[in-house]
Amino acid sequence: MVGFKSFADKTRVEFEPGITAVVGPNGCGKSNIADSVRWALGEMSAKSLRSQHMMDVIFNGTARRPAQGMSEVSLTFDNTSHQIPIDYTEVTVARRLFRSGENHEYFINKTQCRLKDVRDLFLDTGSGNDGYYVMAQGKIEFILSAKPEERRELFEEAAGVSKYKVRREEALLKLAKVEQDMLRLNDSLAIYKQQMDGLEAAVRKAKQHQKLQEELKKLDIASHLAGYQKAAGGL
Repeated sequence: MVGFKSFADKTRVEFEPGITAVVGPNGCGKSNIADSVRWALGEMSAKSLRSQHMMDVIFNGTARRPAQGMSEVSLTFDNTSHQIPIDYTEVTVARRLFRSGENHEYFINKTQCRLKDVRDLFLDTGSGNDGYYVMAQGKIEFILSAKPEERRELFEEAAGVSKYKVRREEALLKLAKVEQDMLRLNDSLAIYKQQMDGLEAAVRKAKQHQKLQEELKKLDIASHLAGYQKAAGGL
Protein backbone atom coordinates (compact mmCIF):
# COMPACT_ATOMS: atom_id res chain seq x y z
CA MET A 1 0.00 0.00 0.00
CA VAL A 2 1.20 3.49 -0.79
CA GLY A 3 -0.84 6.66 -0.43
CA PHE A 4 -3.94 4.71 0.62
CA LYS A 5 -5.85 6.45 3.41
CA SER A 6 -3.55 6.55 6.47
CA PHE A 7 -0.72 4.65 4.72
CA ALA A 8 1.27 7.56 3.31
CA ASP A 9 4.49 5.56 3.14
CA LYS A 10 4.89 2.34 1.23
CA THR A 11 3.68 -0.40 3.59
CA ARG A 12 3.93 -4.15 3.12
CA VAL A 13 1.70 -6.55 5.05
CA GLU A 14 2.20 -10.31 4.85
CA PHE A 15 -0.66 -12.72 5.48
CA GLU A 16 0.40 -16.17 6.58
CA PRO A 17 -1.73 -19.28 5.90
CA GLY A 18 -4.81 -19.52 8.08
CA ILE A 19 -7.01 -16.83 9.57
CA THR A 20 -5.47 -13.40 10.03
CA ALA A 21 -6.87 -11.05 12.66
CA VAL A 22 -5.97 -7.35 12.72
CA VAL A 23 -6.26 -5.92 16.22
CA GLY A 24 -5.42 -2.58 17.76
CA PRO A 25 -6.89 0.49 19.45
CA ASN A 26 -9.49 2.67 17.80
CA GLY A 27 -8.07 4.95 15.15
CA CYS A 28 -4.86 3.03 14.54
CA GLY A 29 -5.83 2.21 10.92
CA LYS A 30 -6.61 -1.49 11.18
CA SER A 31 -9.83 -1.13 9.20
CA ASN A 32 -7.88 0.63 6.46
CA ILE A 33 -6.02 -2.62 5.80
CA ALA A 34 -9.27 -4.43 5.11
CA ASP A 35 -10.46 -1.47 3.05
CA SER A 36 -7.29 -1.55 0.96
CA VAL A 37 -7.81 -5.22 0.12
CA ARG A 38 -11.42 -4.68 -0.89
CA TRP A 39 -10.48 -1.58 -2.88
CA ALA A 40 -7.75 -3.39 -4.81
CA LEU A 41 -10.23 -6.14 -5.73
CA GLY A 42 -12.69 -3.70 -7.25
CA GLU A 43 -14.89 -2.20 -4.54
CA MET A 44 -16.65 0.77 -6.20
CA SER A 45 -18.75 2.04 -3.31
CA ALA A 46 -17.04 4.85 -1.40
CA LYS A 47 -19.55 4.34 1.41
CA SER A 48 -18.48 0.69 1.78
CA LEU A 49 -14.93 2.00 2.24
CA ARG A 50 -16.14 4.37 4.95
CA SER A 51 -15.59 7.42 2.74
CA GLN A 52 -17.75 10.15 1.24
CA HIS A 53 -16.02 10.13 -2.14
CA MET A 54 -13.64 7.72 -3.83
CA MET A 55 -10.92 10.38 -3.83
CA ASP A 56 -10.97 10.14 -0.03
CA VAL A 57 -8.94 6.90 -0.25
CA ILE A 58 -5.90 8.99 -1.27
CA PHE A 59 -3.78 10.15 1.69
CA ASN A 60 -5.03 13.67 2.36
CA GLY A 61 -2.03 14.95 4.29
CA THR A 62 -1.49 16.11 7.86
CA ALA A 63 -0.12 19.16 9.56
CA ARG A 64 3.38 17.78 8.99
CA ARG A 65 2.98 15.88 5.72
CA PRO A 66 1.64 16.98 2.34
CA ALA A 67 -1.19 15.14 0.61
CA GLN A 68 -0.33 12.38 -1.83
CA GLY A 69 -1.22 12.64 -5.51
CA MET A 70 -1.87 8.94 -5.97
CA SER A 71 -3.12 5.88 -4.15
CA GLU A 72 -2.03 2.37 -5.08
CA VAL A 73 -2.60 -1.05 -3.55
CA SER A 74 -1.11 -4.32 -4.83
CA LEU A 75 -2.17 -7.77 -3.66
CA THR A 76 0.04 -10.77 -4.34
CA PHE A 77 -1.47 -14.24 -4.02
CA ASP A 78 0.26 -17.59 -3.77
CA ASN A 79 -1.44 -19.50 -6.56
CA THR A 80 0.48 -22.78 -6.48
CA SER A 81 -2.83 -24.58 -5.95
CA HIS A 82 -4.27 -22.74 -9.01
CA GLN A 83 -7.37 -21.76 -7.09
CA ILE A 84 -7.25 -18.56 -9.11
CA PRO A 85 -7.95 -19.66 -12.71
CA ILE A 86 -4.80 -18.32 -14.32
CA ASP A 87 -1.57 -20.10 -15.34
CA TYR A 88 0.71 -18.40 -12.81
CA THR A 89 1.88 -19.67 -9.46
CA GLU A 90 1.89 -16.09 -8.20
CA VAL A 91 -0.78 -13.55 -9.06
CA THR A 92 -0.52 -9.82 -8.35
CA VAL A 93 -3.57 -7.60 -8.66
CA ALA A 94 -3.17 -3.84 -8.37
CA ARG A 95 -5.36 -0.76 -8.46
CA ARG A 96 -4.25 2.84 -8.86
CA LEU A 97 -6.07 6.16 -8.54
CA PHE A 98 -4.71 9.67 -9.20
CA ARG A 99 -5.93 12.81 -7.48
CA SER A 100 -5.93 14.54 -10.87
CA GLY A 101 -9.19 12.72 -11.57
CA GLU A 102 -7.93 10.17 -14.06
CA ASN A 103 -9.80 6.90 -14.28
CA HIS A 104 -8.95 3.99 -12.02
CA GLU A 105 -6.22 1.75 -13.38
CA TYR A 106 -6.26 -2.01 -12.80
CA PHE A 107 -3.44 -4.48 -13.34
CA ILE A 108 -3.05 -8.25 -13.29
CA ASN A 109 0.62 -9.27 -13.06
CA LYS A 110 1.61 -5.74 -14.13
CA THR A 111 -0.54 -5.91 -17.28
CA GLN A 112 -3.24 -3.24 -17.40
CA CYS A 113 -6.75 -4.67 -17.58
CA ARG A 114 -10.40 -3.88 -16.90
CA LEU A 115 -12.29 -3.99 -13.62
CA LYS A 116 -14.39 -6.79 -15.12
CA ASP A 117 -11.22 -8.86 -15.67
CA VAL A 118 -10.31 -8.53 -12.00
CA ARG A 119 -13.79 -9.45 -10.81
CA ASP A 120 -14.06 -12.42 -13.16
CA LEU A 121 -10.67 -13.68 -12.00
CA PHE A 122 -11.81 -14.00 -8.38
CA LEU A 123 -15.34 -15.30 -8.85
CA ASP A 124 -16.02 -18.24 -6.52
CA THR A 125 -12.63 -17.95 -4.83
CA GLY A 126 -14.05 -16.13 -1.80
CA SER A 127 -11.66 -13.26 -2.53
CA GLY A 128 -13.81 -11.01 -4.66
CA ASN A 129 -14.59 -7.47 -3.58
CA ASP A 130 -17.81 -8.76 -1.97
CA GLY A 131 -16.45 -12.15 -0.86
CA TYR A 132 -16.11 -13.58 2.63
CA TYR A 133 -12.31 -13.32 2.95
CA VAL A 134 -12.58 -10.23 5.18
CA MET A 135 -14.86 -10.59 8.18
CA ALA A 136 -15.41 -7.21 9.75
CA GLN A 137 -17.60 -6.87 12.79
CA GLY A 138 -20.47 -5.53 10.72
CA LYS A 139 -20.20 -8.48 8.32
CA ILE A 140 -20.54 -10.99 11.15
CA GLU A 141 -23.61 -9.16 12.46
CA PHE A 142 -24.99 -9.16 8.91
CA ILE A 143 -24.57 -12.94 8.61
CA LEU A 144 -26.28 -13.53 11.94
CA SER A 145 -29.23 -11.25 11.17
CA ALA A 146 -29.42 -11.68 7.39
CA LYS A 147 -32.49 -12.91 5.58
CA PRO A 148 -32.27 -16.43 4.12
CA GLU A 149 -31.87 -15.12 0.55
CA GLU A 150 -29.06 -12.77 1.65
CA ARG A 151 -27.28 -15.55 3.51
CA ARG A 152 -27.71 -17.80 0.48
CA GLU A 153 -25.55 -15.45 -1.61
CA LEU A 154 -22.66 -15.95 0.82
CA PHE A 155 -23.08 -19.75 0.73
CA GLU A 156 -23.20 -19.71 -3.06
CA GLU A 157 -19.93 -17.80 -3.16
CA ALA A 158 -18.35 -20.35 -0.83
CA ALA A 159 -19.80 -23.28 -2.82
CA GLY A 160 -18.39 -21.97 -6.07
CA VAL A 161 -21.59 -21.33 -8.02
CA SER A 162 -21.49 -17.55 -8.16
CA LYS A 163 -19.56 -17.42 -11.41
CA TYR A 164 -22.23 -19.53 -13.10
CA LYS A 165 -24.91 -17.17 -11.84
CA VAL A 166 -22.92 -14.21 -13.15
CA ARG A 167 -22.49 -15.90 -16.53
CA ARG A 168 -26.21 -16.71 -16.60
CA GLU A 169 -27.08 -13.09 -15.86
CA GLU A 170 -24.68 -11.92 -18.55
CA ALA A 171 -26.21 -14.38 -21.04
CA LEU A 172 -29.72 -13.17 -20.13
CA LEU A 173 -28.66 -9.56 -20.61
CA LYS A 174 -27.20 -10.43 -24.01
CA LEU A 175 -30.42 -12.23 -24.96
CA ALA A 176 -32.46 -9.23 -23.82
CA LYS A 177 -30.25 -6.96 -25.91
CA VAL A 178 -30.66 -9.26 -28.92
CA GLU A 179 -34.44 -9.20 -28.39
CA GLN A 180 -34.40 -5.39 -28.31
CA ASP A 181 -32.27 -5.34 -31.45
CA MET A 182 -34.73 -7.72 -33.14
CA LEU A 183 -37.64 -5.46 -32.21
CA ARG A 184 -35.84 -2.43 -33.64
CA LEU A 185 -34.98 -4.48 -36.75
CA ASN A 186 -38.61 -5.51 -37.19
CA ASP A 187 -39.67 -1.86 -36.85
CA SER A 188 -37.11 -0.89 -39.47
CA LEU A 189 -38.30 -3.68 -41.79
CA ALA A 190 -41.90 -2.50 -41.41
CA ILE A 191 -40.86 1.04 -42.32
CA TYR A 192 -38.82 -0.18 -45.28
CA LYS A 193 -41.79 -2.31 -46.44
CA GLN A 194 -44.04 0.74 -46.36
CA GLN A 195 -41.45 2.67 -48.34
CA MET A 196 -41.11 -0.19 -50.84
CA ASP A 197 -44.90 -0.39 -51.23
CA GLY A 198 -44.99 3.34 -51.87
CA LEU A 199 -42.14 3.08 -54.39
CA GLU A 200 -43.84 0.18 -56.18
CA ALA A 201 -47.04 2.24 -56.50
CA ALA A 202 -45.00 5.18 -57.80
CA VAL A 203 -43.26 2.88 -60.31
CA ARG A 204 -46.64 1.58 -61.55
CA LYS A 205 -47.89 5.12 -61.97
CA ALA A 206 -44.70 6.12 -63.75
CA LYS A 207 -44.97 3.19 -66.15
CA GLN A 208 -48.66 3.96 -66.80
CA HIS A 209 -47.77 7.61 -67.37
CA GLN A 210 -45.01 6.60 -69.81
CA LYS A 211 -47.41 4.26 -71.69
CA LEU A 212 -50.04 6.98 -71.96
CA GLN A 213 -47.42 9.47 -73.10
CA GLU A 214 -46.36 7.08 -75.87
CA GLU A 215 -50.00 6.53 -76.95
CA LEU A 216 -50.59 10.30 -76.89
CA LYS A 217 -47.51 10.79 -79.04
CA LYS A 218 -48.77 8.22 -81.57
CA LEU A 219 -52.21 9.81 -81.64
CA ASP A 220 -50.67 13.24 -82.05
CA ILE A 221 -48.58 12.03 -85.00
CA ALA A 222 -51.63 10.34 -86.54
CA SER A 223 -53.65 13.53 -86.10
CA HIS A 224 -50.99 15.65 -87.81
CA LEU A 225 -50.66 13.08 -90.61
CA ALA A 226 -54.45 13.03 -91.17
CA GLY A 227 -54.52 16.81 -91.25
CA TYR A 228 -51.64 16.89 -93.73
CA GLN A 229 -53.35 14.30 -95.97
CA LYS A 230 -56.62 16.25 -95.90
CA ALA A 231 -54.86 19.44 -96.82
CA ALA A 232 -52.99 17.73 -99.67
CA GLY A 233 -56.25 16.23 -101.02
CA GLY A 234 -57.86 19.66 -101.14
CA LEU A 235 -55.07 20.93 -103.35
